[in-house]
Amino acid sequence: MKMMKAIQIPAKGVPMQLVEVPVPLPGRGQVLLRIEACGVCNGDSLTIKGAAPQYPRIPGHEVIGIVEELGAGSSLWNIGQRVGIGWHGGHDHVTGLTIDGGYAEYMVADEDGLTSIPDELSALEAAPLMCAGETTFSALKKSKARPGDLVAVLGIGGLGHLAIQYAKKAGFHTVAISRGNDKEQLARQLGAHHYINSEIENPAKALKALGGAKVILATAPNAKAISSLLGGLGADSELIIVAGSGEQLELSAMDFLKGPHTVRGSFTGHAKEIADAIHFSVLTDVRPIFEVFPLERASEAFERVMQATARFRPVLHISG
Repeated sequence: MKMMKAIQIPAKGVPMQLVEVPVPLPGRGQVLLRIEACGVCNGDSLTIKGAAPQYPRIPGHEVIGIVEELGAGSSLWNIGQRVGIGWHGGHDHVTGLTIDGGYAEYMVADEDGLTSIPDELSALEAAPLMCAGETTFSALKKSKARPGDLVAVLGIGGLGHLAIQYAKKAGFHTVAISRGNDKEQLARQLGAHHYINSEIENPAKALKALGGAKVILATAPNAKAISSLLGGLGADSELIIVAGSGEQLELSAMDFLKGPHTVRGSFTGHAKEIADAIHFSVLTDVRPIFEVFPLERASEAFERVMQATARFRPVLHISG
């Protein structure tokens, strides 16, 4: 029996462990992937903290791999093709939560949950686009903003550094919001036309001085910071939340009556939406900034995400 290395959560509340387990076999309509890279996302904490319906479980939902074997009836992909899979694993599964994910040398995936990865992207570049990239791209694509509109991005982390690039490339008047001055130069290099240091100025007032934002994309999971931005919206505009901490937002009825304003979340991650994000990223040269870790250091990579010290997306380099 062929064995593989994997990072596994043995049981609810038990830390992740490096183990050797049998390479899984693809079933009907499935493929076996030899994993090249897997991004490390805050969403992996659901599995690590005990939300999976059963254990043991292998986390990871920003997966890039090579089709190694086809299950019975599988016809959408060919052996040797490079593909990716994100949060939605097909057939109502969540990759790395209800099925085993990408913190491993191999994984089985439903063929309809996969997206083709073009040669223009390396596996390490493509992995963060499976979730962080697609999430921010789709939120902006489906927003009220149109080219020339003022769009603000709260947070310059794993999601935010991609959101700034997408906003600029889409033709938006782009504003980056973060604490301190240490990220200003990077924000401008990524495409921000303006930078707001929330430690020394009120972001809502600063946005109003610029004419009011059509869209504010909240990529930082800070409920207080998100709530404080509503006053920075222009007329008929929206605040879109793509990362949250579970804390209560501090909003009042008057916040909405001044608008009209919309506050909503955005979370997608199906194969078609990932394909759209990949196409736009290649077309406009949007790329993630990432740190590379071997599979054996997955715990360290995850801790950097949770402590917000990663620059800006840890990626596990597994093969290739």
